[in-house]
Amino acid sequence: MKKLNVGGQAVIEGVMMKGKRTVVAVRDADGKIITKEIEGAVKNPALFSIVFLRGLLALYEALVIGTKALGFSAEVTGEGEMTKKDIVITFLIAFAFAIGMFALGPLFLAQLMVSKSNPAMFALIEGIIRAAFFITYVWVISLFKDIKRVFEYHGAEHKAVYTFENNEDLTVENARKYTTLHPRCGTSFLILTLFFAIVIFALLGYWTEMNFLWKIVSRVVFIPIVAALTYEFQRLTAKIIDTKLGKVLASPGLLFQKITTKEPSDDQLEVALVALKESLKEE
Repeated sequence: MKKLNVGGQAVIEGVMMKGKRTVVAVRDADGKIITKEIEGAVKNPALFSIVFLRGLLALYEALVIGTKALGFSAEVTGEGEMTKKDIVITFLIAFAFAIGMFALGPLFLAQLMVSKSNPAMFALIEGIIRAAFFITYVWVISLFKDIKRVFEYHGAEHKAVYTFENNEDLTVENARKYTTLHPRCGTSFLILTLFFAIVIFALLGYWTEMNFLWKIVSRVVFIPIVAALTYEFQRLTAKIIDTKLGKVLASPGLLFQKITTKEPSDDQLEVALVALKESLKEE
């Protein structure tokens, strides 16, 4: 059990945990903790052993499970029931927003600022703009009350995971002492993705002369490739996380988590621990 990698996601007034099973726990308006098991999107576990493909599958699985967990939490807390149509529309809008703000927006600005004859500098400036957009966006939404609550549950999720990884009883008292920052958080994945995007687009610009239209196409088409490479890199760094090099590689993600995680209350820790306990039960 100690070798099992567990992790999850914060939702509205709750936490989703993935262990032996994937379970979301949410506290309703009456204070009761409601749990639900969520089925994964990928039915063949053997596919996760295929290098590079597994990164794309993990991302797809996370999006599907995460959306289902959010829908369940919205229903339990009275925020409104999400139908499959609502989920699809929400996903498409979010995807279009992400492409526009974090892929195409920085490209347009870099085009105005950097000479076309210097592809490496172009990619660097574009990457800096993209990182600035992303960090600013996350910081701004962290100021909203509802998002702050979600970030507190994010911190509760990490504390619960630490308790399990240190082979302690899954109690609020044991979980309370741990930090809200965890090196295997998806936040680290996002920071690494920004870095890999700079490198890959710089190499593309060096090897291939592209007009502005093809630059736009490449930013969209290469998103899955960047994500797959980032996933493999993060798997490798996870194996050396206790070394000096591992700590250096993890530091940008941990620093960013100071925005995306907040100190949770005992009630929030309780919800995260319930989700974790349920996820560790056999199907």
